[in-house]
Amino acid sequence: MRDRWRVGLLRAGVGIGVLGILLAVPVAWVRFTASAHLRDAANVPDAPVALVLGAGLFDGEPSPFLAGRLDVAADLYARGKVRAVLVSGDNSRTDYDEPSAMRRYLARHGVPERVVVADYAGFDTWDSCVRAKKVFGVDRAIVVTQRFHLPRAVALCRAAGVDTDGVGHDSTGISRVTTAYGEFRELLASSKALWDGLLVRRDPRFLGPRETGVADALGK
Repeated sequence: MRDRWRVGLLRAGVGIGVLGILLAVPVAWVRFTASAHLRDAANVPDAPVALVLGAGLFDGEPSPFLAGRLDVAADLYARGKVRAVLVSGDNSRTDYDEPSAMRRYLARHGVPERVVVADYAGFDTWDSCVRAKKVFGVDRAIVVTQRFHLPRAVALCRAAGVDTDGVGHDSTGISRVTTAYGEFRELLASSKALWDGLLVRRDPRFLGPRETGVADALGK
């Protein structure tokens, strides 16, 4: 009986150790890749484009977290840090259109509509980064999201071939609980990021043809 207990304890220990490694390696890759590229609005190097990732709608308007991201992008534009904004979100249903809501919000906050470009197939972070590169021709960008999500977003965009720095929105003032959940979720999401961005480099759910929206907004 005692031997069985020891064997069971050993197996449990090995399982916990393997699980720890499986979680630690992706997190380390994300943090190592992004660490030198996490900035604030005042000191981030200039880039042609800010890439704003979607974060949900409430009654057709940006959620508080998404509004926070858009406020950061508007600030970057006002500072002259970027000359165009690429808003990337979910428009998989006719009754749900993140990019259009994001464009309207930015227009209300001082960003001219002519410099805001919509990506309607940004279904997740990797898709948004790959489409920024392959569909919209973005080579250099500042990615904007919540601070807890920023290392993964920067790592994935850099893995997609975009020279990326990141500026994050501090969401603790909106909801400490949701922010804490987001920080925990990032530990698990790092595994998918490693899979998508380094091991498999999968195609986006929808790639589509090349678009000139960003080049047009930049006056190229």
